[in-house]
Amino acid sequence: MGKTIIVSNRLPLQIKIEDEELEVTPSVGGLATGLKSFHREGGSVWIGWTGVSADDVPQGMEDLILEETRKEQCIPVSLTEEEVQGFYYGFSNRTIWPLFHYFMEYCEFNTDHWETYKQVNEKYANAVLEDLEDDDIVWVHDYQLLLVPNLIRKRKKNATIGFFNHIPFPSYEVFRTMPWREEILEGMLGANLIGFHTYDYERHFLSSVNRILLRDVTFNQVILNSRKVRVDSFPMGIDYDKFHNAALQTNRLTTDENSDFQQKLELHRSSTESAKLIISVDRLDYTKGIANRIRAYEFFLERYPEYKERVRLIMLAVPSREEVPQYQLLKKEIDELVGRVNGKFATVTWTPIWYFYRSMPFENLIDLYTTSDIALITPTRDGMNLVAKEYLATRTDQTGVLILSEMAGAAHELNEALLINPNNFDQVVETIKRAFEMPREEQIKRNKVLQQRLRRYTVEKWANDFMRALKETKDTSKTYDAIEIDEQIEEAILKKYRQSKNRFLFLDYDGTLVDFVSNPKDARPDQELLDLIQSLCAQEGTQVVLISGRDKETLGTWWREVPVPLIAEHGVWMRPASEEWVLSENVRCDWMETIRPVLETFVDRTPGSFIEEKNYSLAWHYRKTDPGLGELRANELSTVLKDLIANHGLSVLQGNKVLEIKSSDVNKGKAANKMLINQKADFIFAIGDDWTDEYLFNELPKAAITVKVGIKKTNARYFTKDTQQVRDLLRKLAKQN
Repeated sequence: MGKTIIVSNRLPLQIKIEDEELEVTPSVGGLATGLKSFHREGGSVWIGWTGVSADDVPQGMEDLILEETRKEQCIPVSLTEEEVQGFYYGFSNRTIWPLFHYFMEYCEFNTDHWETYKQVNEKYANAVLEDLEDDDIVWVHDYQLLLVPNLIRKRKKNATIGFFNHIPFPSYEVFRTMPWREEILEGMLGANLIGFHTYDYERHFLSSVNRILLRDVTFNQVILNSRKVRVDSFPMGIDYDKFHNAALQTNRLTTDENSDFQQKLELHRSSTESAKLIISVDRLDYTKGIANRIRAYEFFLERYPEYKERVRLIMLAVPSREEVPQYQLLKKEIDELVGRVNGKFATVTWTPIWYFYRSMPFENLIDLYTTSDIALITPTRDGMNLVAKEYLATRTDQTGVLILSEMAGAAHELNEALLINPNNFDQVVETIKRAFEMPREEQIKRNKVLQQRLRRYTVEKWANDFMRALKETKDTSKTYDAIEIDEQIEEAILKKYRQSKNRFLFLDYDGTLVDFVSNPKDARPDQELLDLIQSLCAQEGTQVVLISGRDKETLGTWWREVPVPLIAEHGVWMRPASEEWVLSENVRCDWMETIRPVLETFVDRTPGSFIEEKNYSLAWHYRKTDPGLGELRANELSTVLKDLIANHGLSVLQGNKVLEIKSSDVNKGKAANKMLINQKADFIFAIGDDWTDEYLFNELPKAAITVKVGIKKTNARYFTKDTQQVRDLLRKLAKQN
């Protein structure tokens, strides 16, 4: 069994160098807790930066750092001060961070920073590759290392790689503004499994892959050349027992045993009848909505003056990225806002805001959580927000009210909290008032459900779920066993064609002989194609069959002048060369009246989609719709239809940007085999581009040469990339004697 290689920007270690003495201590909490079991099991390692610039490491101490970190099963990545500035403070936090959080006005698209970002990602990838063995599993974390998965994949094709993005992924319209958008998406797609905290982020990522890279996206999978990438959401939890048990221990302390900080908190609560404390805990970051939170609190005191001296907002802002200009300006703004509110409302015995700009020991944080009646958490955009979960875990008597921004990833799980739009001051103010007035019984009712959920889905369960899903991709990462037709294979096909006497060529039409177009009626065959098929039909011993999902009227009209047998509507109709159409199967169409209204509903909800009505089938086309919406509606419609047609002898075919409902007894494979009855064919060739052609590939004799057009999942023996290559191959067949 292989080891796990965890890769993140920072190691789970605190490293200090003072007076040329090295101190290395393990970090606690967060990612380190969740991945502890994987990190500590046999031979596994964690790769990351030490947090100390290589320029600040005394000469000769590099080996000691390597030795001490190795004792903790870690491998350090060395970064110079220049690399830290360009990679971390530059591209990571001045480009990706603001863009992914929708603060486009703060984005800097600096080419030098991008080059440094690429170089540092190469460093991390090289560190992995030096330690990577065939059975190992690699788990890469977060936005600083978006390129690492593909850098590993390029040199280790069969590696099992997971990637988890801990911040939001923006919508396509925002992400497309990134100058290096293709490289970033390709970098992430080097993974077997890509994880996000919420379905929204997953959906945004898939939309960008679909629209920017034009990759096929099926449900939550991206189909690549010879493998598939699974994309899924895994909401991250906390170490619930750690916070809950710490709160229980704090609550057991006597007044004399309480910390000085706890005693100050209790003093405020006891100074005024029905006094309340509101807690606010964040890193100092413009995504956290701290400034607007202060303004909303000010608005609350103005609108409801009766709450003066009965409430105090305790704000803990942990310093962050102090070298980035936006953070320096933000601190200045918050300092001024706190000063203004306190100057405006403070009395001799009461200060409306207690503001702490520092980190706080764990014990004092628990004091804050257990003493505060309300948690006010209002980020304008947040990947998850674990503070909300930590607060709930410490409410041992199940009282307390959580006010949470709907823009936080955690809001998707914590529906019983009071959810607010952080930009709506009126709503925030009224929700604070509601929290003040919420009966104890209602608080307990809400928090009981929330705590049960958080107790079940901890940070360890999050890690286990992701790792289990990643291991499942290990044996299924290869999409298909088809081989691309190269010169050698092509020559073998041509040789077999020349030596045969009784040939059958089954050719799909749309997506095989012609490219897809927005309006299917515009896919009429060009003169070159008409001449090509004519020349193939003229060859002695060669039977060319056009086998399509098209209706017989359209197909018959387009190919009226060419003596080629036609199969229409996936096998419902057959037309021998220059003869009349014959109904191939005993099918019915009375079901259409029931299904058509359902399709019409989806047409109304999906701009650009339309219904094509054939003799014995109905097709819902969505090629002209917005790609993301089209796929979403197609998935939804497919589910609805499968429930609707169950046990009615019908099936839903998923074609290229089309869903078609038809009789289950009809498919291209059955139709082709009917034409082969009593024929001593010594060369059978079939080519098609979508799922409907899989029936053809599966039901033809094993000796048949089956070819898929496009790099997709298939049971065909071979594949070719596009319609141009199809025509090139057919031209060569047409020149054979």
